[in-house]
Amino acid sequence: MKRIITILLVSFSFLGNAQVADAPENIAPLLIGEKIPNVKLVGLNGKAEDTNSIFSKKTVVVVYRGGWCPYCNAQLSDMQAIESDIVGLGYQIVAISPDAPEFLKETEGKDKLAYKLFSDSEGQFSKAVGIAFSTPEKYGDMLGKYSGGKNTTWLPVPTVYVVNENQEIEFLYINPDYSKRLKGDLLISVLKSL
Repeated sequence: MKRIITILLVSFSFLGNAQVADAPENIAPLLIGEKIPNVKLVGLNGKAEDTNSIFSKKTVVVVYRGGWCPYCNAQLSDMQAIESDIVGLGYQIVAISPDAPEFLKETEGKDKLAYKLFSDSEGQFSKAVGIAFSTPEKYGDMLGKYSGGKNTTWLPVPTVYVVNENQEIEFLYINPDYSKRLKGDLLISVLKSL
C-alpha cells in the first residue's frame, strides 16, 4: 500500500510553504505522520467548527472539488455505499469541498448521503493541507457561484486522508488527475490494515 502512495507522490513538485500551487501536479500535500492543522470548516447549518473537534475520532476525510463534478458525485456515492463498513471499523466519514452550505445540502440530498459534509469555501483547510491549486480563469464564475462568492480562483486536488483521533495522517490517496479516485474496496482494505 505504501508503494502506491509513494508512486503517486513522486510526481509532485513540493513547493515548501506555498498555499496555492500553480497546477495540480505542483501541490505540496501533508503526508503520512503529519498532523491536520486546526482550521475552521462550515457545516450544513452555516456554523463554523474547528477541525480538532470534527476529527476528534478516527476519520476518513474525503476532499472533493464540488457537487457540480460528476467524478466527485460518483466518489461520494461510493463512500455512502460502504459507510456502514467504515463505521463498523471505527471510523466516521467527513467530506469537504469549496461548495457553500446551500450547495452541500443539494449534494447531500441528490446523492442521499448520511455522513457529514463541510464547506471550505475560503480554502482554509485545502490550503493548510497543501492541496489547493490555481484554476484557469474560465472557472471563476462557476466557482464563485458554488462557493457563495468566496472563491473564484482555486480548487483542491481530490484527496482521501485517513486520520486518527489525534488528527495524525495514517494514510492518504491523492492524484492530480481528478478522474482517478480511490475505490471503496481498496479503502476498506486500508482501514482493516491500520
